[in-house]
Amino acid sequence: MPRISGLFLYPVKSCRGFAVSAAEIDALGLVGDRRFLIVDESGKFLTQRTHPRMAQISTALSATTLTLSAESAGAIEVPRLPDPTAPLRRVTIWKHADLQAEDCGPAVAAWLTQFLGVPCGLVRIGPAFTRDVLKKAAQPGDLLTFADAAPLLIVSEASVAHLNDRIVENQGEPVTMDRFRPNVVVTNCAPFAEDTWPSVRLGSAVTLRGAGPSIRCIVTTTDQLTGERGKEPLRTLATFRRVPDEPTSVYFGANFINESKHGTIRVGDAIEVAGK
Repeated sequence: MPRISGLFLYPVKSCRGFAVSAAEIDALGLVGDRRFLIVDESGKFLTQRTHPRMAQISTALSATTLTLSAESAGAIEVPRLPDPTAPLRRVTIWKHADLQAEDCGPAVAAWLTQFLGVPCGLVRIGPAFTRDVLKKAAQPGDLLTFADAAPLLIVSEASVAHLNDRIVENQGEPVTMDRFRPNVVVTNCAPFAEDTWPSVRLGSAVTLRGAGPSIRCIVTTTDQLTGERGKEPLRTLATFRRVPDEPTSVYFGANFINESKHGTIRVGDAIEVAGK
């Protein structure tokens, strides 16, 4: 039976994440995951696609604070919890415009601007924020954080191992799991089995609905410690993982929507696949 072998949170979209032994689920997905977003002066989201240096920003969460840190830049803390007195900013991410997010203040904006070399700021999800999942698998009430397209991403260890075998055959250097920025890492399944799961139950109480493959971008070629870029894994994925109706795109890992709006999942939890 497949089991959870890793759980990861990425508090700030496109910044460095960290492993946890357990994670709670709420209406938006994993609690603490992608609840913060770096935006430019117009409110448009920034990611490693255009700013690979974001990979060098580490994140940490306490019960009340988010801490950002980077080598040679020190650290800065901002409140983690919503603040009804915080000014609201209109932000844009992909097809969603005019989202209402809480501005995290000038101090963290100055820190990020200095480190990234571009005027920017940090916003946080609060009560005024709402963003519907636009995937075909979405149902009324399915909501999203600042993640790209779906609340959770599942990648299996077997899929990465299979891909790395092909990369090595292609005279490339193997890549690590963090290139794919998964939320849930799975063991005890065949390569790419996660692509075929219509729904899964994690542990005893949390159910996820499959929402299709994850289209991959240049972020997967970015070393998540240094921000340096190479050609893999996109070069090899292009040889066998092209999207049938979008031949210029490749996919790896699977998107899921949390049908359960509360609960806890843990490393070691069994994964029951629908119909099996």
